[in-house]
Parts: sequence; structure tokens; C-alpha cells
Amino acid sequence: MTPPPAVPDLPPSRAPGSAGVIPAGAGVFALVATTAEVLAHPELDERLLAPWERRRLAGIRVPGRRDDVVAARLLLRLCASRATGLPPDAVAPAQRCPGCGRDGHGRPYLPDHPALGASLSHADGLVAAAVGPGPVGVDVEPLTRRPGPPPVLRRLLPPDAVDAACAAPDPGPALLRLWVRREALFKAGFAAGAEGGPGPGETRLTEWTDHRRAAVVALAYADGLPGRPLSPGPAPPSGR
Repeated sequence: MTPPPAVPDLPPSRAPGSAGVIPAGAGVFALVATTAEVLAHPELDERLLAPWERRRLAGIRVPGRRDDVVAARLLLRLCASRATGLPPDAVAPAQRCPGCGRDGHGRPYLPDHPALGASLSHADGLVAAAVGPGPVGVDVEPLTRRPGPPPVLRRLLPPDAVDAACAAPDPGPALLRLWVRREALFKAGFAAGAEGGPGPGETRLTEWTDHRRAAVVALAYADGLPGRPLSPGPAPPSGR
């Protein structure tokens, strides 16, 4: 999607190296973009957002973060459009928290397409979204971000993998890749013990560095599984 005018012509193909398209399995539509690219997209407009989404935006005081949230929600609609064949204004993602039962937060889902999973992510001017059969999860982070500190990461990530990354002269890039992979898996509900998650060998994880946008992206999805109705799950720890 560089320059922005190329955005409307994004192909449905998930071939590796396609601009803005995260390589994934058949039927999974996943895109990464800058916030500016999405907000300039001729098919997408903030007016597509539902009233509950606009109410949430009213509480965001930092303009850049507000733009990121808008762009992520619009990009999710574009992925849903590509997956369903409907125009972006004909798909209506929702969110519901299984803990409190309220709408507006929790894992995104498509009420009119229960066999499709949905996920979105945003971080500092970058956004990603994914829609596909069964559970999906996507996470994006700036290439320069450095998660940490290691003692905290060891509680959230495989300790051996964290230790191996920390043994390198510059552990930052490896730790970042571990982090986005973990976030994508969590958002898809593939964490250990997740109800309704796929079994061993059915999870696919794609990690991709988008050098044009200085972004690291991870996408988790169920491979080879027929689409089945999904229930909204918990929001990821980052809330993104």
C-alpha cells in the first residue's frame, strides 16, 4: 500500500511479499498498513463506525491514539469485506466481554458471519486486521519497539526463548518477535487451555517484517479447520 493510492487495488491473494498483505492460509484475509494509509482509503470513512464505537472514541484524548483506533476498526471492515464479498459498509464487527456481558470490548467478532474469526491491532501509527475461517489473531508493533524488562517477559513468554534472545548482543529484535507471536496467539484464543481452541498441529503462525512501514506483524490462525461459530473471548493484555 505504498503509495496510498494503491490501497484500493489490494489483491485478495495472500502471496508473500504482496504489499500490505500478510501471508496466510487459504481464506484468511490479513492486512497491515499505516494509520495514514487507512484514513486516506477511498472505501473507508469514520462514518462507517457504529454508534457504540464512536462513543468509545469520545473517551480517547490523545489525537494520534484516536486515529489509530479508527484506522484499525476501518481496516477490519476492509478485511471483512474481502472475506465476505460485501462492501465495507455492509459488515458490522462487534465486541462483547464474556466476563461482564457488555458490548464494546473483548475479542472482535462478526455477528452476521459466525463462522469467521476477526482480529485487529494498532500501535503508534500502525494498524493490522485479519478475518478468516475459525479463530484468528493478529498483532503489530513498530520495528523499533523493545519489550521488557526480561524478568516480566519470562512470566509471559517461554523462559528458554527469552533467555536465548537475551544471550544475543542485541536481544531487542528477537524479544519483539516473541512478543508479537504471543499476542497473536492469545488474541486467537490459542493460549494453553483456551476453550474451543484448535488442537496441536492445527495452529499456524506467520511472522512478517514490513520494512516499508517499519513494522513487525504476527498472525495466528487455525489451519485446515472448517469454519465454525465462534464466541467472543477475552481482550488481550495489551488491549490492542
